[in-house]
Amino acid sequence: MRVAILSFAHMHAWSYAAAVKRNPEAELACIWDEDPDRGREAARRFGCPYVEDLEAALAPETGAVIVTAANAHHKDLALRAARAGKHILCEKPLATTLADGEAMIAAGKGAGVQLMTAFPCRYAPPVIRARAALQAGAIGEVLAIRATNRGRMPGGWFVQKELSGGGAVMDHTVHVVDLIRWLLGREVTSVYAEMATRFHDLEVEDCAILTMELEGGIFATLDPSWSRPPVYPTWGDVTMEFVGTRGTLWVDAFGQNLTLYNNRAQAAQWIGFGADVDEAMVADFIRCARENRTPPITGEDGLRAMEVALLAYESAARGEPVSR
Repeated sequence: MRVAILSFAHMHAWSYAAAVKRNPEAELACIWDEDPDRGREAARRFGCPYVEDLEAALAPETGAVIVTAANAHHKDLALRAARAGKHILCEKPLATTLADGEAMIAAGKGAGVQLMTAFPCRYAPPVIRARAALQAGAIGEVLAIRATNRGRMPGGWFVQKELSGGGAVMDHTVHVVDLIRWLLGREVTSVYAEMATRFHDLEVEDCAILTMELEGGIFATLDPSWSRPPVYPTWGDVTMEFVGTRGTLWVDAFGQNLTLYNNRAQAAQWIGFGADVDEAMVADFIRCARENRTPPITGEDGLRAMEVALLAYESAARGEPVSR
């Protein structure tokens, strides 16, 4: 399966491209980027062609694409890829509006291609074990959830609302909402959110608290913030605590790590020793593309997670809970 990377605007493009290179069932066909210098540098590092013309990246011999552009550009790239008959792995959030996300899903279905949303946290071993425990009823009936997705402030287009769709809430809410939906099989029914800019001089929010109600009356709180300083030993975290009628379950998606005290870098670093979640996700996408079968994380999954982030913005603006 020949795979093209469409844009290196998002930092995840680097790990996804590396995963494609390591996959024996795939070939990194080419890189297209709206920034020619960035695209050429990425192509040099990965030993593949850089193409200036998007149509060249969507040539007949290319079977699939990975879209890692700024959020607001996902729809246009996905629609062009779908029209060209390419299977699509799209970075989260799926889009910046429900209309754009729905258009992407419709385009994929209309063209008979698969659209997968990039939620690599599903592939973290602690998350997989937590799902098995919850499905086995290890803590009884789930009553409440407390979750975090706190990271460093990424800067660049991430803090430009017209390109990102929002700040930390748009960036981090979708990961955890997707995990909750996958782990419990329940949809979020209402959201109350408060958000602010406390850590950085930005025009978008860098911190928030979301209180959500799920089907069945389960309550969940989420801290989706850019609250980690530049010297923090890793990019951030994804944690969840499930409170049940017979116990509690604590999940640290990236808890499999060693602490490296690096004199050269003058910093502590967390070095992961668990599974490479990006590699596992990309491998799943490539298998689904080769077999033209529905991926485990669909465009609809991306849409539902993004919808909760958008409800959070609506709630914060109105100062009251909002329902789906």
